[in-house]
Amino acid sequence: MKLTLNDEVSGAVHFDRPIVALESTVISHGLPYPQNIETAYKLERIIREQGAVPAPIAVFGGEICVGLNEGHYEKLATGKDIRKCSRRDLPIVVARKQDGATTVATTALIAHRAGIRIFATGGIGGVHRGDRMDISADLPELAATPIIVVCSGAKSLLDLPRTREWLETNGITVLGWQSGELPAFYSRTSGLAVDQRVDKALDVVRVADARNELGLSGAIILTVPVPEKFEIPRDECEQLLKESLKAAADRRVAGRDLTPFLLGEMASRSGGRTLEANIALLENNARVAARIAAES
Repeated sequence: MKLTLNDEVSGAVHFDRPIVALESTVISHGLPYPQNIETAYKLERIIREQGAVPAPIAVFGGEICVGLNEGHYEKLATGKDIRKCSRRDLPIVVARKQDGATTVATTALIAHRAGIRIFATGGIGGVHRGDRMDISADLPELAATPIIVVCSGAKSLLDLPRTREWLETNGITVLGWQSGELPAFYSRTSGLAVDQRVDKALDVVRVADARNELGLSGAIILTVPVPEKFEIPRDECEQLLKESLKAAADRRVAGRDLTPFLLGEMASRSGGRTLEANIALLENNARVAARIAAES
């Protein structure tokens, strides 16, 4: 896989400095403008403040870029033809020299190929509600890619119990950051247990080192609860989601357009509270990931 690393990321890889990879669909499809570009720059600042190098990933003109500049960010934040790029889309985007924003699956894949060990995001994909055969490409990619993924669990619009079961069945270790319970994205609790609570960055590094020594190939998922100040209770989230799903059905929104629609609909119906929570957890996850990178 041919990758284009900017000078900062290339130097960090060469000298084995702490690096945190970042996905780009949150900029192009996850957050509205201008919050998307503001958050992108904020995540870079947070990672640098913790002594690590940010490595956002995207595709421009068919070129896979690890480390982005202002022009890249502007295009992701405002462009109309940015393709949401999962593993199946990557060959098409590269062959057709298109622009693409990387999902959790492609960010994990590319980061690992670039020699980056840690990746921060908001929430991973999972098993969709109503159809247990509808599984995000994120999950099999994480089962095959030895990287640390720092997130706030799976997105709350998914079937969390079945997603948790899939992770267990496929041998993906799930850790809880200062918590024994899996967070539910906007909510700090889900009623689902993690495999192990960890309280320090070094604890996470030791688990990852043990995985590598054992020759295991899957990701380690570190789940970090949304900051308490921004939490939205589970019952309220479920009601917001129910109303948003009905709106999607009424407007016949489906496929890859569904998740962005639901996120926007929930933000509108909550008076912006879900958007605030999303940004807060992204920032917090980047901070935790950078601390772990500095210890590894």
